[in-house]
Amino acid sequence: MVKKIIIDTDPGQDDAVAILLALSSPELEILGITTVAGNVPLSLTTKNALIVTELAQRQDIGVFAGCEAPLSRPLVTAEYVHGATGLDGPELKEPISKTKSKHAVDFIIETLRKNEPKAITLCPLGPLTNIASAFQRAPDIIERVKQIVLMGGAYFEVGNITPTAEFNIFVDPEAASLIFKSNVDLVTIPLDVTHKALTTPARIEKFFKMNTKCGKFVAEMTAFFERFDKEKYGTEGAPLHDPCVIAYLLEPDIFSGKQINVEIETNSQLTLGMTVADWWGVTEKKANTLFIGDVDSDKFFDLLTKRIASLP
Repeated sequence: MVKKIIIDTDPGQDDAVAILLALSSPELEILGITTVAGNVPLSLTTKNALIVTELAQRQDIGVFAGCEAPLSRPLVTAEYVHGATGLDGPELKEPISKTKSKHAVDFIIETLRKNEPKAITLCPLGPLTNIASAFQRAPDIIERVKQIVLMGGAYFEVGNITPTAEFNIFVDPEAASLIFKSNVDLVTIPLDVTHKALTTPARIEKFFKMNTKCGKFVAEMTAFFERFDKEKYGTEGAPLHDPCVIAYLLEPDIFSGKQINVEIETNSQLTLGMTVADWWGVTEKKANTLFIGDVDSDKFFDLLTKRIASLP
C-alpha cells in the first residue's frame, strides 16, 4: 500500500539524500515538500529543495516555503557543517522551477483536512517549527495525522550542537515540546541511530560508480559533509541522519527501538533542547514515542544505493 507523506525539511546534504531516497521509492506518494529554516536560512533551504527535485526530474512535486524563524527564538544555523549554500560539495545550478505560492503551514493544514483521517505521515527532517505552527493554528488536524517520523534528539549520544542537545531540537525546542506533547503516533530517529549509519569510502564510491547525475551528486555531497564529522568524532565517515527517516518508512524491520517517554527541555541554560529520554522507565511516565536505538547499517546502505541508482 502506498504511503502518503509530506516531507518537512531544511536541506542540508543529508536532507537532500533523504529527499532523493523518497523520490526514488514508489511505495511513497509525496504530497509536497515543505521547507523550514534550519541548517541554513529559509531562502537557501527552499532553493535547495528545488535543486534536488529538478535533479531527480520530479518537478511535479510542489515545494512550499515555510517558517523563517523558530516559534519564539532567534534562528541558529549550521553553515559550519553544511557550507554556505547548505549543499556544498557538488556544483550547483540555479533552479528553474519556482516554489508554490501557498505557505508551508497552510499547505500542511489544508492537505491534512482534505485527505481522509490517518492517511498522511509527516516526515520532519529539520526543526519542527512548521508542524508545530500548523498544530497551533489548526488543532483539529492533530488527530488526522497518521504518524510523525522525525529525525531529532539523542539519548546515549547526547548532543551535537551543545553537550546535551541535537541540532534539530535545539533550534526550536518549544516546537519540539509541542510535538512530543501532541499525542500523535510518533517515531523518533535520534543520533543514537544515525551515528550507526556512517558513510565510508567504499560506500561513497558506489555512488560515484553509478555514473548518473544523482549518484554523482550524492557522492560529492557526502564526501564534503563527512569532513566535519570525521574530524569531530574520529570516525571513518559521517552519519546520514535524515535518510534514516525515509528508510524507516520503507523498511522498518531494519530498525529497532522501544516505546518510551520523552520530554523536551525548554528552560535550562545548560541543557536547552535536550531530549530527556526515559530509556530505562525510571519516571513511569506514559510513553509518547517509539525511540529508535539501532539500525542494520549494511541493509540501510544497500537500500539507499539501490534506490539512488534508479534515479537519473
